[in-house]
Amino acid sequence: MPSDRRDLLRWQFDLTWSLFDYHLDRLEPAHFRREAAALSWTVRPDAAGRSVPDWADTEPDPVPVPTIAWLTWHIGWWWTVALDHLQGRTPRKRTEVEWPGDGEPTVVWLRELRAEWLAVLDRLTDADLDEVAPFPWPHDPQHTVGHMLAWVNAELMKNVAEIGQLRLLHDARTT
Repeated sequence: MPSDRRDLLRWQFDLTWSLFDYHLDRLEPAHFRREAAALSWTVRPDAAGRSVPDWADTEPDPVPVPTIAWLTWHIGWWWTVALDHLQGRTPRKRTEVEWPGDGEPTVVWLRELRAEWLAVLDRLTDADLDEVAPFPWPHDPQHTVGHMLAWVNAELMKNVAEIGQLRLLHDARTT
């Protein structure tokens, strides 16, 4: 069933994704873990060899500069949880969302999340958009699924801008 609101949110998502796709096509493994500042958050191997993102339960002050590795994990984490909620699955915990690794594995993962997101988005109706959003505002009846879709677009746009800037800085410093 067509939905003008859903179509507008889809248009906004597609626009943001086109900007992301530009950078995804140009990301090299060397981009992912480059730390742009002394205080950085990245994804590091633990004793078992699993990639674990730096994390604090309260926002540190000053805020660390994330690496592209951390930002791509972050996108995968919040997007996976949003998809879990929209599809009625038990949402995964932050520690259950594993980062695939530098380069192509992460690019493929993000493109797969996009495909899953579009499949879910295309099934939503106006009635679905008006339901209370289970994420990222638990139990807040003022925020709907439509708000959640707009939040995903905004969060993705912010993360895409950060990744693009870090990629450009890396390339400028290495040429």
